[in-house]
Amino acid sequence: MADEKPKKKWECCKKGPPQPVEKTADPIISQIGDFKVYQFWYCMLIFLCKFGTGWHTLAHIFLAAPTPHICKTENVTNACSSACKNPSFDTSIFKTTIVTEWNLTCKKSSLASLSQSIVMVGIMFGSMVFGMISDRCGRRPAFLGCCLMQLGTGLIVCLSPYFWFYCVFRFLVAFATGGTMTTSFVLIMEIIGPKKRELVAILYQIPFNIGHASLAVFAYFIRTWRWFQFSVTIFSVVFFLYICLVPESPRWLFITGRLDKSIKILEKIAKHNNVITETIRGEIEAAYKAVSAAAPVKKGTFIDLFRYPYLRLKTICMANIWLVVCMVYYGTAQYISKLGGNIFINNLIAAALGIPGTLLCVVMTKYLGRKLTMMITNAISAIGLLALAFLTHADEKIQVVCATLGLFGASITFPNAYLWGGEVFPTVVRANGLGLCSMVGRGGSLIAPLICELALIRAWITPLIFGLFSVSGVLVSFCLPETRGVQLPATFEDSEVREKHKFCSLK
Repeated sequence: MADEKPKKKWECCKKGPPQPVEKTADPIISQIGDFKVYQFWYCMLIFLCKFGTGWHTLAHIFLAAPTPHICKTENVTNACSSACKNPSFDTSIFKTTIVTEWNLTCKKSSLASLSQSIVMVGIMFGSMVFGMISDRCGRRPAFLGCCLMQLGTGLIVCLSPYFWFYCVFRFLVAFATGGTMTTSFVLIMEIIGPKKRELVAILYQIPFNIGHASLAVFAYFIRTWRWFQFSVTIFSVVFFLYICLVPESPRWLFITGRLDKSIKILEKIAKHNNVITETIRGEIEAAYKAVSAAAPVKKGTFIDLFRYPYLRLKTICMANIWLVVCMVYYGTAQYISKLGGNIFINNLIAAALGIPGTLLCVVMTKYLGRKLTMMITNAISAIGLLALAFLTHADEKIQVVCATLGLFGASITFPNAYLWGGEVFPTVVRANGLGLCSMVGRGGSLIAPLICELALIRAWITPLIFGLFSVSGVLVSFCLPETRGVQLPATFEDSEVREKHKFCSLK
């Protein structure tokens, strides 16, 4: 009797016999399942890198936080006046920022904003370049490269002796961050089946929202910019785990003809998921022969996004959507922060709005589809921002409500843009397509601060521009295909034929 208890306990924890997988038209998902144990932990692991993208993208809010510049010379109130012999900074909130470090005031005050523009340029080009590397050389080397680059360059920023040195390495951090955004999303999208694709792709944005919100917590307790930068960078040491735990995308290996490597990874995943492995090699080889017989497998390039008529239309429309959402999201968040109040609370509220927005996006894309969700959420932003344009002289609370409505709509639009963008492009150029969209989107976030400055001329100009761009997002969405529950297109030919009848419709 004493020997039976541990035996039964062990048998309860033992896996049962391997189970068969539901066969679909997707040769990869047919071997490992739609979303099982391995995919869950794989996604949790990749999600970690999104905290860093939120931190590095928006850290400028506190790195260059508003620091009052005062003059201690008697009878002189203008600290920028030549009569001021004793200018000083009010360090009651922040002990040091890049503004106080390099005296970015008066004629040099625009340099602080320029440093953030440089960050957005870095993200823009990083997403494009690493997207190309990912399609050409593989998802894994591109992903590991940008993750480790983010860690190294981020630590060097802490040691910046000069302003332009700071700008150069902030650019390199942003370059790596842009690559991390693109390659990590592609890795996840290519291993998840259509049943859970929209859920995972949308929840993937939650760590970014949490990262954004936690900046206020870091900044509240760490009031010196160098230690603040160090605190948001050092977390990236966990990226070394990726070297051992993140394999190459079996879908990319399959589509590029590296069948042995793809099969080996698929068998490993199948064992973790406790599904049958014996049939993997035969089915993958047969699937590749079928794909090869239909059309030769081509390696995609950036040029290919514009070579095929339907793919070209999808690329232009999706790039426009990314331009709108990045411009409206980052621009409205900044506009809200300028309405006054506590910088920590303002940032926390703006970021926290993204969490319920992301969760609501899960429900909307599941039951309404990507297209209708995109149209509704852009319409919400348009209503809030256009209303704000006509209420700039109204009570401040009413203005805040309108701006918050615009930001809330954008917070739902953002994860849907990632989800939809990852589904409309074929595998051979998926990373290139997402990289291009992200690049165009960063262009929108780059000019968003400039649009906010127009409020100094007329208060209604800024919300009017953001509102009109949101309207354009509604119209452009109408000309993209619905992708809910659809198998990911693999080749150019597959993408052209599959969705030919779905353009410019609500279905």
